[in-house]
Amino acid sequence: MSQIESVLVENRVFPPSEEVVKRATISGMAAYEALCKEAETDYTGYWGRLAKEHVVWKQPFTSVLDESNAPFYKWFADGKLNVSYNCLDKNVEAGLGDKVAIIFEADGGAVSKVTYKELLSRVAKFANALKAKGIKKGDRVIIYLPMSIEGIVAMQACARIGAIHSVVFGGFSAKSLEERILDAGAVAVITADEQTRGGKNIPLKPAVDEALTLVGANSPVKTVIVAKRTGGACNMVAGRDVWWTDAEAGQSDVCEPEWVEAEHPLFLLYTSGSTGKPKGVQHSSGGYLLHAALTMKWTFDIKPDDVFWCTADIGWVTGHTYITYGPLACGATEIVFEGVPTFPDAGRFWKMIQDHKVSIFYTAPTAIRSLIKAGGDLPKKYDLTSLRLLGSVGEPINPEAWMWYYNEIGGGRCPIVDTFWQTETGGHMITPLPGVTPLVPGSCTLPFPGIQAAIVDETGHELEWGKGGFLVVKKPWPSMIRTIWGDPERFKKSYYPEDLGGRLYLAGDGAVRNAKTGNFTITGRIDDVLNVSGHRMGTMEIESALVANPLVAEAAVVGRPDDLTGEAICAFVVLKGSRPSGEDAKRVIKELQDWVGKEIGPIAKPKDIRFGENLPKTRSGKIMRRLLRSLAKGEEVTQDVSTLENPAILEQLKQAGA
Repeated sequence: MSQIESVLVENRVFPPSEEVVKRATISGMAAYEALCKEAETDYTGYWGRLAKEHVVWKQPFTSVLDESNAPFYKWFADGKLNVSYNCLDKNVEAGLGDKVAIIFEADGGAVSKVTYKELLSRVAKFANALKAKGIKKGDRVIIYLPMSIEGIVAMQACARIGAIHSVVFGGFSAKSLEERILDAGAVAVITADEQTRGGKNIPLKPAVDEALTLVGANSPVKTVIVAKRTGGACNMVAGRDVWWTDAEAGQSDVCEPEWVEAEHPLFLLYTSGSTGKPKGVQHSSGGYLLHAALTMKWTFDIKPDDVFWCTADIGWVTGHTYITYGPLACGATEIVFEGVPTFPDAGRFWKMIQDHKVSIFYTAPTAIRSLIKAGGDLPKKYDLTSLRLLGSVGEPINPEAWMWYYNEIGGGRCPIVDTFWQTETGGHMITPLPGVTPLVPGSCTLPFPGIQAAIVDETGHELEWGKGGFLVVKKPWPSMIRTIWGDPERFKKSYYPEDLGGRLYLAGDGAVRNAKTGNFTITGRIDDVLNVSGHRMGTMEIESALVANPLVAEAAVVGRPDDLTGEAICAFVVLKGSRPSGEDAKRVIKELQDWVGKEIGPIAKPKDIRFGENLPKTRSGKIMRRLLRSLAKGEEVTQDVSTLENPAILEQLKQAGA
């Protein structure tokens, strides 16, 4: 039985306890249904009410939703606000200045704390430093920093002055950095000398230098600001590069916010697509902030005494919404962690929960599975009784990992909010609410109130419950992607395809609803994008990197299920020379894995590389990827292969590369 089938027939159901229901902000199914009914009856009135209640506006909006240029929807367009003000000043003015905003734990275990008043001062000072470098509203700034307080300060400072930030994950390569600098037209890069992960120092500034060399003489980047994390050696280019502390020297710690239109872009975040070019997902200020705050309050049921910990990196959208913006918009205390879950041992997460009395813990199924493998009994050594809510993000969680998480980490008393959402959606779309939803292992259950999700066939016709199809959202919502930076046609084609009528948001995932309960289960990607450890990687991007290697003539990349990462990258490669075997094959595999790691980043390294004299193609030259998927999974090929130019190649490709 497949994971999807097992979820659909799952008979383990965990209703919320009376204690959880009583405490919850959204308490009971009737309250949930009332919100959904309000949204169905008066959609713009519903979102307008919430925007007035949960966001502070400098200039109130009079228009809620502008659909005149669909699918380029506008929300609260004539309103003005500042996101940094909503995260910092608002809380200080409300008397929370001395409340701890961030508890930072470094890779080596050192702990530092920052209050809201201190964080506001640091953000204002760095915002003034950016302005002193000529950075202004609308300018794009690349942030390439470790998990750190500085990373959050940099993002908030950009928001404060109306600059548009684009965070690049610190594990990405110089080539990936170059592509994003060029596409965004970035005027500045904020980085560090090195980052520290798992007891090792990993250079960052040299990657920036290499990226800017690749960009060339006409680089839009005029300023590189460098934070000193380790004191590791790095080259500083006169007139361009400046140390963070020097940039801040003499700057005031008071900075008036730049009041921007609700539709002003807050950030670009590049994500993989089905072509080789990463796409810059553009998010707004007002609508995005509303959903970040609302999901903190409803999905996580955040309370003033909570200690919230999202283990994501700020390089991913989860780190944007549920580290940099959502928790701070709610005046919460949150954990920011620099390291990895298995250093110095696999008890690191559990020790931190114990030490910091974490009450809400949000992590990825990949981390859960790796920790089960590394030490499933380790949690018993730690006091995890501070926990009251658990969350899962990034990919569907298999039912048995869900059960381990529920029993071993949550002690059978903590609801698990298994959240489905995407870079493009800005925040949770389908998720349990702790005081509402009966939990089913492996299912993300029901839509967030106001989100009108459905499952349709290839013509856009809505399917009845129990039938699998394409997951869509029927109406626009405030935190949705606004466009792909510089490529509006790609935005329409990718997310609002004419095949579905041009008015349904296509998530790119397949899904099915339980015929009895209506609970959603995500069945996987419907396009050529892989989901590895919750991180989306374009097959074309990886194929392009492989073919750029001088040894490679042709490559095709597919995914296969993986117990640890959810999906693993499997590459079928045709070399320019003869097909290697034995030790030669092992050597070439490592060379190609390292090559992809350098071109894109370590997370994109294929786990499995197989060599063939050619690829399975039809006589018209089309690669039969469905056959490659079967081979990658170790399945017998039962499809018709009579159209293949060379059916015998399948036997060759069955074999692992080494």
